[in-house]
Amino acid sequence: MLQIKVQEKYFNLLKSGRKTIELRLFDDKRQKIKIGDIIEFSNASNADDIFLAKVINLHKAPDFKSLCSKIDVQQAGFLSQDELLKTLENFYSVQRQKEFGVVGIEIKKSI
Repeated sequence: MLQIKVQEKYFNLLKSGRKTIELRLFDDKRQKIKIGDIIEFSNASNADDIFLAKVINLHKAPDFKSLCSKIDVQQAGFLSQDELLKTLENFYSVQRQKEFGVVGIEIKKSI
């Protein structure tokens, strides 16, 4: 089972169901994710705070700007495309986005 550690703010949005798309680089680790897989999400601030979710879709794009045209940014936990792009560029440089591509991992929380 794949494990993904998420910053507390975004983890809480995922856990509550208000965020249903987790955004990541489409690197080697994420290329192994398939629709139907179960992911264990953990809170980066509290390793004991976890939940399971099923992958229901994978939204792939060359960079986050392109991905914004394929997804509802609010499903990814952001109010606007500008907020999403500014935030994610703090995590992933444009160069790294172009190198690997990006993915929006759409999930449904398991009961």
